[in-house]
Amino acid sequence: SGTGKELTARFIHEHSKRKDSPFVAINCAAIPGEVLESELFGHLKGAFTGATQDRQGLFEFASDGTIFLDEVGDMTMDEQIALLRVLQERKVVRIGGDKVIPVDVRVICATNKNLLEAVEKGTFRNDLYYRLNVIRIVIPALRDRGEDKILLFHYFLDRISRERGWHYELDPEVIFQLRRYHWPGNVRELHNVAERVVSLAEGPRISLIHL
Repeated sequence: SGTGKELTARFIHEHSKRKDSPFVAINCAAIPGEVLESELFGHLKGAFTGATQDRQGLFEFASDGTIFLDEVGDMTMDEQIALLRVLQERKVVRIGGDKVIPVDVRVICATNKNLLEAVEKGTFRNDLYYRLNVIRIVIPALRDRGEDKILLFHYFLDRISRERGWHYELDPEVIFQLRRYHWPGNVRELHNVAERVVSLAEGPRISLIHL
């Protein structure tokens, strides 16, 4: 978590032939099962309690573009079956309906779990794993990314300081501590630290005390 999975997915989308079509991101772990299927595939009015009107699913909305499914490893077995069907057939059927709707979507999935271990434990479908595992991109933890942490810290400071209208100076001790720290929160934590030091600094010079 916090390594920049969605940012990487957006980068892929924005540098592809699909860039002029929608990019849609959804966190599969944050949405209850019955709601997630409706979000992904859509529903018809009256399909379930609370379905007061027809609704287009994200797969339809993202047609010709990209859909990013974050935390796909947290999907239930029923959701995995529904996703596998869409990936294989490239068609969706809204909940409560029978009309088949073709979709052409690039699917990018992300997880911080070991899906192969989940397959062995029986919590993730073997066929879905191999259907998804076409091109695999591993985003390392920030602590394993060498000088990236310094480059990213400067990038965040540049962006924040431009908003405030001043140029910052970074003491060497700060850079030493940035390299030394193990960053359990990854890039998200690094960004928060950049926000914090700018908020605490009374001027453009950022020293160890602000860190």
